[in-house]
Amino acid sequence: MTIDPTIFKAYDIRGTYPNQLNAEIAYQIGGALAGYLKPKSIAVGRDMRLSSTELFDNLAHGITDQGVDVIDLGLCSTDGLYFAVGRFGFDGGVMITASHNPKEYNGFKICRKNAEPLSGQEGLNQILKAIQDGTYAAKSPSRGVIARKDIGEAYAEHCLTFVDVSKIKPYRIVIDAGNGMAGLTLGPVLEQLPVKVTPLYFELDGSFPNHPASPIELENLVDLQKKIAETKADFGVAFDGDADRMFLVDKFGRQLGGDMVTALVARALLSKHRGETVLYNLICSRAVPELITKMGGTPIRTRVGHAIIKPLMKKHNAIFGGEHSGHFYFRDNWFADSGLIAFLVCLELISVENRPLHEMVKEIDPFVRSGEINSRVESIPDRIAAVANAFADGEQDTIDGLTVQYPDWWFNLRPSNTEPLLRLNIEAKTPVLLEERKAQLLKIIRG
Repeated sequence: MTIDPTIFKAYDIRGTYPNQLNAEIAYQIGGALAGYLKPKSIAVGRDMRLSSTELFDNLAHGITDQGVDVIDLGLCSTDGLYFAVGRFGFDGGVMITASHNPKEYNGFKICRKNAEPLSGQEGLNQILKAIQDGTYAAKSPSRGVIARKDIGEAYAEHCLTFVDVSKIKPYRIVIDAGNGMAGLTLGPVLEQLPVKVTPLYFELDGSFPNHPASPIELENLVDLQKKIAETKADFGVAFDGDADRMFLVDKFGRQLGGDMVTALVARALLSKHRGETVLYNLICSRAVPELITKMGGTPIRTRVGHAIIKPLMKKHNAIFGGEHSGHFYFRDNWFADSGLIAFLVCLELISVENRPLHEMVKEIDPFVRSGEINSRVESIPDRIAAVANAFADGEQDTIDGLTVQYPDWWFNLRPSNTEPLLRLNIEAKTPVLLEERKAQLLKIIRG
């Protein structure tokens, strides 16, 4: 079977099942991955998607045919997979998941030793080439074995080391697991906390019967918002399908952007560890670097994406890194991201400050934002050039797409990694200014 090269994305492998990704393709990817990493053992976890078990069986077969052992983690979250690779010293890891994508999708998030991610340039393209060339195909004379390992309790224990449980107050919290892996991984952690949790959709179900497991989209938070109001909860939490991303919702039902959670986590960590470095991606609000500086930390601005952030965190020995998309990375977690750790750190901060979540955010966030606005265009370079020309009087940089800064507002315009789209983010000091600039920019972008 010929492999569809478009399933190899910037940071993972992802496609529809069984058209683009199926048993045979999974076997080939397993074999080529073993050939590329040349490991002794690879840990493999999977989410609750309907095709994940079949893909695991065939991926594992491809790996073991190359003489490499597979550590079967069973059902787990993506951050649990990263933990297992880091803690137990495996030579690589694969998480079978399509994260927040619709039910017909599945995929592989892959890392090497120490939970270092593979990306398009660093590993994924080489795996694709090995499959296309057939260079990995010879089977090893000695077959690897598959060994089962349960990480649930160990991962819960690890996450709880990031907080002082004795300081956590018995808040009423609604948690929406979106029928994803948080429904499994949260149990051993919540047992150790005094909080009163109302669970929503903790049942693992890869058909996503209630709503897509993509909490960055506001329409997927409706049930959570209703339940917060109904139970008079202090706040709510939503996880995506593979539970590596986390979003907070205040008691009025307002979603906190990933950048505001980044600011809260930075505040919590810098209050304990003064003078540390914190990374944030360039879509984050100006409130983030302002808070980091105020807390005595060093803010470093980066491009978007975990394959970018993790190496930079290592380079700068950053204690933490955050993205607007809800990914939060921790130095003491092998620089890997974890929605669960971010939730715990925020929970402790809210408890220690003993203030409602919305008040804490209001104090640090004087800005208004557009959210991400997508535009399908014929020529991405032409549109970016036209925008750069129109705003030539601003302070420009091209770290990731085009960012233009003014005293009272700024914007970033960048191409999508996966689709022929331009993504626009704008932030301003007033709603009126935001709407004016949005209209001006979209007129140029969309013609």
